[in-house]
Amino acid sequence: MAADEKAQAKAEQVEGKVKKVVGGAVGNESLEAKGKAKESQGDLRAAKEKTKDAVKPK
Repeated sequence: MAADEKAQAKAEQVEGKVKKVVGGAVGNESLEAKGKAKESQGDLRAAKEKTKDAVKPK
């Protein structure tokens, strides 16, 4: 399950970055803001997975 979550986090980060760049390039502030939000969502998900890995018993 953790691999799925990590992959989803990476996908959200990439999707957000693309939207942010495209929104900035075409001057669409709404798209740029949605991209920033999606990228942040991916960052948070990745951080959560790193935390879970750090506290996982070995």
